[in-house]
Amino acid sequence: MDRQLQIQILLDHYQKPRHRGTLEDADVAMPGGNPGCGDVVTVYLKGAEDHEHIAGVSYEGEGCTISMAASSMLLEQVVEGDLTMDKVLEFDYNEMIDQLGRQIVASRPRCATLGLGTLKHAIWKYQRDRRLDEAGVSRPEGPPSDEGGLVFGEGAAEAAHKDQSV
Repeated sequence: MDRQLQIQILLDHYQKPRHRGTLEDADVAMPGGNPGCGDVVTVYLKGAEDHEHIAGVSYEGEGCTISMAASSMLLEQVVEGDLTMDKVLEFDYNEMIDQLGRQIVASRPRCATLGLGTLKHAIWKYQRDRRLDEAGVSRPEGPPSDEGGLVFGEGAAEAAHKDQSV
């Protein structure tokens, strides 16, 4: 795919995002943030009855064109591909960057992978909470986790904006 077409696809997803908005009956609402530039994404995830497929997924957020368009493109791929949670967890961050256009997003890899990282954390939380529920153990809440410069979990939005006020 040529560079101009990749740019047009990114802009289309930024201007007309897919699967954007709150998912009212979500099992998980996972915030993610990029302290490097202040991007924030919250992924809403609803597990299917088989606990392997995704019954519903959406996102809300604010940030640069790359982070918002990448989130839209990712969720479109997940929904249209009827992907299992395990399949999404296998997604490689470098493949995501290649899909978006390495030349275009090379200087912004955290922006390009914020949606994917947040979706993966939502799935991990869903799977962990399910196992804890089955074992009769209460769900722990903790501080946001930091992975590769991105922050996930409660407090992610605040952490993403913290560096911006300096």
